[in-house]
Amino acid sequence: MNWYMQRGKDSDVVNSLKINYSRNLRNYKFNTNSLKDIQEIENLIKTNLPSIGYGLKFIKMKDIDELGKRSLYEKGLINEEILEDNSNKISMLINDEENICVLINYDNHFEIQLFGSGMELENIFNFAKEIDQKFDETFDIAKSNKYGYLTTSPINVGTGLNVEVIVHLPGLTKTGNIRKIIQTINNFGLDINGMYVKNQEIIGDIYKISNKQTLGITEESIINNIRIIIDKIIEQERKARKLLGTNKIELDDMVYRNFGIISNAKKIEFGEALEIMSIVKMGTDLGIITELNDDKIAKIYFYIKPANLQKRVKENLDNYDQAIKRAEVIKEIINEK
Repeated sequence: MNWYMQRGKDSDVVNSLKINYSRNLRNYKFNTNSLKDIQEIENLIKTNLPSIGYGLKFIKMKDIDELGKRSLYEKGLINEEILEDNSNKISMLINDEENICVLINYDNHFEIQLFGSGMELENIFNFAKEIDQKFDETFDIAKSNKYGYLTTSPINVGTGLNVEVIVHLPGLTKTGNIRKIIQTINNFGLDINGMYVKNQEIIGDIYKISNKQTLGITEESIINNIRIIIDKIIEQERKARKLLGTNKIELDDMVYRNFGIISNAKKIEFGEALEIMSIVKMGTDLGIITELNDDKIAKIYFYIKPANLQKRVKENLDNYDQAIKRAEVIKEIINEK
């Protein structure tokens, strides 16, 4: 089962995480647009692919159709800039489980990305380090004795390590404590942003937390800082949910009203589904809703997204028909045995 269809440790609060190493080859221009360089780098990768291992396959981004690229975007494997890129210079290495995805010739020559569900921070970090070491042994990676790994952006020089943790914070949002948490996170030198934003409003209570600093700090310190903050967020979110639970009638009513909509709607837009599922997921995590479990929640979140919805039903749909199919698919998943 692919990582994005699973739930791991502390999955009531932590949806997923990503470890990203930015690396460059010493003898090629960074962020190159030279067709010659791009071809040579691709050939270098293909030649060494068997020794890298991990079941990785080489794919040119231009060979993936539009729906396939949008699906990768919804999974978090590529960003919006890559989604809209028409340069034909970007390629990737990816395994069947899609928890390893190495972007080639994007901002840097290599973006080594490892993904996992729940708060498996140390496990995913150790796996990422293992793969990064393999790249270090296989290729002539650009680094400096003074500054560490060299990257296109000075922000990533040093370790070249970026950690992203996706968290679900409906309790802190509903109790009005989310702003205090955001301020605390910023004070610790981390970034926090809404995962989904509409009209400058965060929808679905889902946030992405990431490190800012990579220079003058060790990889272990980055991981430790993230661990401390996320552990605190988990604690505070659970306290906030417990506080909401002191008025059981109001909490149960809110949860079941939203579950009633998601279970019976004939059509539902993506943004609306995110808002409703935020409450439904919290209700499931708190044991209020017994008709759902972690696996079903993961599947609903995955298939309410436009591209993955269309891939499931094997149809190209406009927004209106997507809304109809989305409601049907949600009901199918809820009723699965």
